[in-house]
Amino acid sequence: MTQISARPAAGTRPERHRWRWVALAVILCAEVMDLLDATVTNIAAPAIQADLGGSYASLQWLGAAYTLAMAIGLITGGRLGDVHGRRRMFLIGVAGFTAASLACALAPGPGALIGFRAVQGLFGALLIPQGLGLITEMFDESERAAAFGLFGPVLGLSAVGGPVLAGWLVDADLFGTGWRMIFLINLPLGLAALAAGSRVLPAARPAGTTRLDPVGALLAALGSLLVIYPLVQGRELGWPGWSFAMMAAAVPVFALFARYERRVLRAGGDPLVTPELFRSRAFTGGLLYGTLFFAAMIGFSLVLGLFMQLGLGYSALGAGLAAAPWAVGMVLGFAVAQGLARRHGRLSMQLGALVMAAGIAGAYATVHWAGADVTAWRLVPALLVTGLGTSMVMAPFFDIVLAGVRPEQTGSASGSLTAVQQLGGALGIALLGTLFFDALGGRAERTAFVGALERTLLVELAVLVLIWGLTFLLPRRARPDGPAGH
Repeated sequence: MTQISARPAAGTRPERHRWRWVALAVILCAEVMDLLDATVTNIAAPAIQADLGGSYASLQWLGAAYTLAMAIGLITGGRLGDVHGRRRMFLIGVAGFTAASLACALAPGPGALIGFRAVQGLFGALLIPQGLGLITEMFDESERAAAFGLFGPVLGLSAVGGPVLAGWLVDADLFGTGWRMIFLINLPLGLAALAAGSRVLPAARPAGTTRLDPVGALLAALGSLLVIYPLVQGRELGWPGWSFAMMAAAVPVFALFARYERRVLRAGGDPLVTPELFRSRAFTGGLLYGTLFFAAMIGFSLVLGLFMQLGLGYSALGAGLAAAPWAVGMVLGFAVAQGLARRHGRLSMQLGALVMAAGIAGAYATVHWAGADVTAWRLVPALLVTGLGTSMVMAPFFDIVLAGVRPEQTGSASGSLTAVQQLGGALGIALLGTLFFDALGGRAERTAFVGALERTLLVELAVLVLIWGLTFLLPRRARPDGPAGH
């Protein structure tokens, strides 16, 4: 799931590219690869651990390494397209992502796999922003809405089919590959996107006016790592003193990042994040809102997949099918959410947070009352409601938050929000995954997993209530000319 952030300069009207619809299919192919790889390890993690070994922390890192790397690289990835050309960076991103997928499939151990997952995320951060900018270049205003409108159904179907496909590939054990096929499947997709993209994507000349901010990127990366690493590893090591020291050190690092960005701006450079954005209550509230929302969503996805397999003994395919009602609820909800968001703005997000909370409360009640007898079928109604609420929040999120910033700041703001989307996912995997395993306490009986899920659902519910409160910091409506969000 990504944000449309690229916009043409004022007063310009891009020419229609001859192969624009074929090129759009190439871009959507890359989007599908990104979305699948952001979630497949949530289903395949137990099979990977059984084959390669590793601790519970390594299961969390399989997802966190990918999303954290993508969060760190997203804004710089978009800048590289501005400097060197979007088509060139898109093709490099696809090639690197495909090669990293092959490396993941061949990984000999959990450490190597986690490292290759980070490389995947970095190349994903390079290719995704280019595709969105290319669409803006290729389509004029009369067709751009239709092009962007295809993102919803394609990404929605990917959300539904991704966990099921991952589970089927693991269980099918095609050619004896087992879990490795979830990465090998990227090879034909990536090679097709590379071959077609080199022929049909427009080779527009880069503007060459935007400069990179490598120091800012390094400071942001360091601050993020100082938070995520101790959250994932601390529980397993008994929360040593250095884990709390690292998290505390993140505060001065982010303060230094903010100070450095102001220096870059005063010197006439291009800061990674425009400091003036943080003077907007709506934007600051939106960053916090986005971090918590995507943390809750991605973290819950991981915990649900682990509970189904490790707690209830489901196969990978069974776990993927068990999570499908949530994704189906999201797809069905988008049809309602788009119209609701256009008419009522942030009210859709407020209602969505409440609906999501009702779904999580329903899941908690189901697990609490059923106890060790809980099954995936009993969770279907709660997951459907949760999915409906999720789409009601996601549909207007970017447009509503960006309504609180000036039009000339939209590029920097949307890039920051997209990075927060990924960073929130990494944080959710770290926080909720750690909470789940901490509540489990090393026990393996079914009742222990039920208790761990109950505790995690209560925290998820508390986060959703906080998210609902944060909506009151956001603008009431999106700008009529604001960028489309997906």
